[in-house]
Amino acid sequence: MKFEVTILGSSSATPVYNRNPTAQLLNCNEKFYLIDCGEGTQQQLIKFGLKASKIDYVFISHLHGDHYFGLIGLLSSMHLNGRIKPMHIFAPKAIQEILELQFKHSDTTLRYELIYYVIDPTQPAVIFQNNDVTIETIVLNHRIPCTGFKFTEKKRLRKLIVEKLEKDNIPLELYPLLKRGVDLDLPNGTILKNIEYTTDSAQPKSYAYCSDTLMDERYFDSIKDCDTLYHEATFLHEMLERANETHHTTALQAAQVAKIVNAKKLLIGHFSSRYKTLHELLEEAKTVFENTELAIEGITYQI
Repeated sequence: MKFEVTILGSSSATPVYNRNPTAQLLNCNEKFYLIDCGEGTQQQLIKFGLKASKIDYVFISHLHGDHYFGLIGLLSSMHLNGRIKPMHIFAPKAIQEILELQFKHSDTTLRYELIYYVIDPTQPAVIFQNNDVTIETIVLNHRIPCTGFKFTEKKRLRKLIVEKLEKDNIPLELYPLLKRGVDLDLPNGTILKNIEYTTDSAQPKSYAYCSDTLMDERYFDSIKDCDTLYHEATFLHEMLERANETHHTTALQAAQVAKIVNAKKLLIGHFSSRYKTLHELLEEAKTVFENTELAIEGITYQI
C-alpha cells in the first residue's frame, strides 16, 4: 500500500523564487489528501504531474493566507473542469464564509458540493476514518488557532502464504477468513491454524504534520513515535527572538522536537523567504537529529 507525501509548497508567509507557500499531497492507498493549500497550489499540481481531480479531502491548518489562499482557485478550476463529486473540507469554521463570499461575488455556483467539517483548535480529536487511514488533529501554539494533522495507516489484513495454501489444497473461499486471522474448524474435523497459513502485515505507519507553531511540549504526546514528522522550521536558531515573536520554530527546535518524541524521520519546511539556500537550516537540524531532510518541492517522501 502506498503511503507517501509530495511537497507542493515549502515557503512561509511569502513565496520566493523556486519556493511556493505551504501545500502537501498525501497518497494513502491511492486516495489523496491535500494538506494546506497556499497560493499557486493548482499550478504546482500541474507542474509535478499530479491530478487535482483525484483529491477528495482538504485539510487546512489555520487561516493565515500562506496556508489557504490557493483554495479558491483550486476549487474554481475543479468546477470549470467538470467535477461533480463532493469535496470534503476540514478547516476552521470561517473557511465556509470566506469561500462562499468569493463565490457569491464572482456569481459562481459550483456544480459539486462542498462538505465542511469544523475543526476544534482546542482539543486533539479523530476527525476522519476510512479503511485506509485515521486522521487526528494536533493542537499547536500559533498566533491564531492552528492545528496540525496526524495520519495513521489502518492495520492491514494478514498476508497469505499462497504456496502452502495451494500445496494443502485449501479452498479459495476460505482465504478471506484466514486473512482476517480466523482459525477454521472444517467439517472433516481438521483445524486450520491461521498462523500456519498467514503472516502478520506490516505495522501501520504514521505521518505527523506540524504547520505553524512555537515549540510547545503540549503537542508532543500527539506526535509521539511517529514514523515521519513534518515540522515547520521557519528560522535558524540565531533568529530565535524573531521566531518567538511570530510564533514559529527554528530548525534546531524542530530537531529537538523530533528527538524528544522519538520520531523516526524529520522533514523540515515552511522556510522564511530570507533564506535563498537551505543547507544551513538542514545542517543546524542535523546537529540534534541526524535523520533530517529538507521538504523540497516536487519530491515525494515515503512515510
